[in-house]
Amino acid sequence: MWEIQEHRRVDKQLSGVVPIEVLKRYEKWKDIARVSGPMGLRAIKGFHDEALSGEWKGHRSSRFGLQWRVIYSVTAEVLFIQVVQVTPHDYRRP
Repeated sequence: MWEIQEHRRVDKQLSGVVPIEVLKRYEKWKDIARVSGPMGLRAIKGFHDEALSGEWKGHRSSRFGLQWRVIYSVTAEVLFIQVVQVTPHDYRRP
């Protein structure tokens, strides 16, 4: 089992103008990540899970549609996933 920790601003981002469909996909993403970890996320083609580069080097991104993304980092030694932000395709650092 993987532990998922959300950054404090993720709750604020999700309570805004996020469509219900994106919220459902995020909950499903968390279920898959909790059970299977990053390998499970990569196996599901719909998430288009990929490593990021540049400012976000060391982080990964999964898609929830054409616009919405979740950005997260993985610490494999302790089976830990930290969700940094859920964003409508805005990769600027907060």
